[in-house]
Amino acid sequence: MASSPKCRGKECPAPGPVPQGLIRLYSMRFCPFAQRTRLVLKAKGVEHDIININLVSKPDWFLEKNPSGTVPVLETSSGQVIYESPITCEYLDEVYPEKKLLPSDPFARAQHRMLMEHYSKVIPYFYKISMGKKRGEDVSTAEAEFKEKLVPLNEALAKKKTKYFGGDSISMTDYLIWPWFERAEMMGVMHLLADTPELKKWVEQMFDDPAVKATMFNSEVHKVFFDSYMDGKPNYDFDL
Repeated sequence: MASSPKCRGKECPAPGPVPQGLIRLYSMRFCPFAQRTRLVLKAKGVEHDIININLVSKPDWFLEKNPSGTVPVLETSSGQVIYESPITCEYLDEVYPEKKLLPSDPFARAQHRMLMEHYSKVIPYFYKISMGKKRGEDVSTAEAEFKEKLVPLNEALAKKKTKYFGGDSISMTDYLIWPWFERAEMMGVMHLLADTPELKKWVEQMFDDPAVKATMFNSEVHKVFFDSYMDGKPNYDFDL
C-alpha cells in the first residue's frame, strides 16, 4: 500500500490520477470517521493508497472532490468520488465482495442500520464529556446520559450471545462503532463502561483484531493530537 503520511494543505499540488487496480482514500490520520474506512479497507485486503488532508487549510483540489471538506473520501481510477464514512464503507463492501462485512439478509442489514442510527446519537457524548473535562466543567449529567445510551449496545451483544455485534466474526457494525472506543481511555470515558459488561468485553476483544491493530494509535499519541486540536492548533503530522 502506497501512502502519503504527511497531510497536504492548501498550497500542495493536486495528486496524480489514481493508478489502475487501486482505490484512493483521502483521510486524516487521527479522524475516527476516516478510520472507519481505513478499517474496512484493511479488513477486506483492498489495495489502496492514502492521501492525508490538512483539515484546517484544505487544498482547493480537495474541495472540488468533496465541497463539504470532510474526510473520508474515496476516489477510483475512473475518477468516481464517494464520501461520508458509512457510504464509503458500504461501497467498499459491495465493490469488493470477497470478504463481506455486511449481512446478506435484509432484516439483518436493517438491524445493522438501526443500531448505527442509535450509535450516531452516542458519538457526540465522547466529545461532550472529554472537552467538558478539559475545560473544568461539570460533566456528571453528560456522563449519566452517555451510560444510558450505552445500554442498547450492551443489550445487543447480550441478546446475540456472541463476541461481536455481527455474530461470532467481526462485521461492518463492529468497525463503524470501534474508532471512538479506541479513544475511550484518552477521552476519559472508559470507566463509564462498568455497568455494560458485554460492551466492555467487546472493547477488549476488538484490540486483538488485525485491522484494528493495523490502523490504531495508542492513547498517548491520541492525547497529544487531541490536546493540540483543543488548543486550536491540530498537529496532524504528530509522530511522523
